[in-house]
Amino acid sequence: MAVSLTLPIALQNLMDTAVSGADVLMLNFVSQSAISASSLAGQVQFVLNMIFYGLSSGTAVLCSQYWGRGDRRTIEKIMGISLRISVCISLLFTLAGFFIPELIMKIFTNDTELISLGAQYLRAVAPGYVCSGFATMYLCVMRSVERVIVSAAVHSAAVFVNIGLNACFIFGVGPFPALGIAGVALATSITRMLEVVYCVLDAAFFCRVIRFHPGDLIARRKVLMRDFIRYSVPAMGNDIVWGLAFSMYSVILGHISSDIVAANSITTVVRSLGTVVCFGVSSAGGIILGKAMGDNQLEKAELYGKRLVKLSVLTALFGGGVVLLVRPLLLAWMDVTAVVHGYLSVMLLITAYYIMGQSVNTMLVCGVFRAGGDTRFGLYCDIISMWVYAVPVGLLAAFVLKLPPLWVYFILCLDEFVKMPVIVAHYKKKKWLRNITRAETD
Repeated sequence: MAVSLTLPIALQNLMDTAVSGADVLMLNFVSQSAISASSLAGQVQFVLNMIFYGLSSGTAVLCSQYWGRGDRRTIEKIMGISLRISVCISLLFTLAGFFIPELIMKIFTNDTELISLGAQYLRAVAPGYVCSGFATMYLCVMRSVERVIVSAAVHSAAVFVNIGLNACFIFGVGPFPALGIAGVALATSITRMLEVVYCVLDAAFFCRVIRFHPGDLIARRKVLMRDFIRYSVPAMGNDIVWGLAFSMYSVILGHISSDIVAANSITTVVRSLGTVVCFGVSSAGGIILGKAMGDNQLEKAELYGKRLVKLSVLTALFGGGVVLLVRPLLLAWMDVTAVVHGYLSVMLLITAYYIMGQSVNTMLVCGVFRAGGDTRFGLYCDIISMWVYAVPVGLLAAFVLKLPPLWVYFILCLDEFVKMPVIVAHYKKKKWLRNITRAETD
């Protein structure tokens, strides 16, 4: 079961990474500044994705457990709640990205060229945020009821569309105008709109497992809303805390030099490539554990948890190996300055072992703990590890001690290993092992 769920989810993650990689590779032909600006402007989508990930975690917790219980109508109600909340939140990001992009870019850099380019990117990509909110929640519910192939198929199709549109809008292929960095963003927005079209068609004509009821988008359901908030808000808070801290890493690096920003933008794509299987196993593990616990098979869930932790170590070793294999090819191919080349060489080595901490922690916090409704621990853990350790120490290293950029990056990448012992200890307490479904819902 783990393999049948993991492979489509890993494929979906790979497709997302492929789009990011295509953006970087194509913008490499535009300019180094375009790569840096798109990376910084992309932090807005990154933070929004963290919100989506938190909401989808709460959605998956409830849906997978009710799926194990066999209560399909409650799953439909949960889908309505999650769609309503995600669309409202993403609409705020759309308005901000469209009307105040320069102000947003000034948070990440003081380089006027990067601010100007990033603003172009944000205005063009902003309309896609709302579409992304709808599609993300809908496909999350589909994964929770084990329709993982649907989600993978949508993302796979989107990749080819996005890459094709990237080429058309960046370089001005055929009748399309050459828009450069704005073309990347426009291609993303169009792709997200097409994803929504597919989700609507799937809900109307193809999905027979559960039904989408438009009335669920506005219906007031006090008990379910209370449960949704109970499990989603801490998960969302956890992911926002983590996402904002990760964005602060970009802020710190962005105020050091554009060279380290360019190297970081490339490294981030490679790290995503190295973690596609790790995160796929984590997502699949959450579904498997939630279904078992919703069906009151707690002993089986405990056994599954042990196997998934071991699997997270193996996938981390695989991911680190992928980074090491890609490194020489990337260093030979990328057309960047000698300084960026030097930074990139070392940062990829750091990434190769960083994946181990990220994989194990993600499996435990986002897969195992959240499957049983234990969504608060990760929030508390990341507040301390990211905002008490990583961000303050990173700021101290960069702007007070004025350490070399690579030392600053190395210090920032210790966050996963700082919190790992505490996370493992919490796992052994087994507080996550519980059924959170209700016999009756409103």
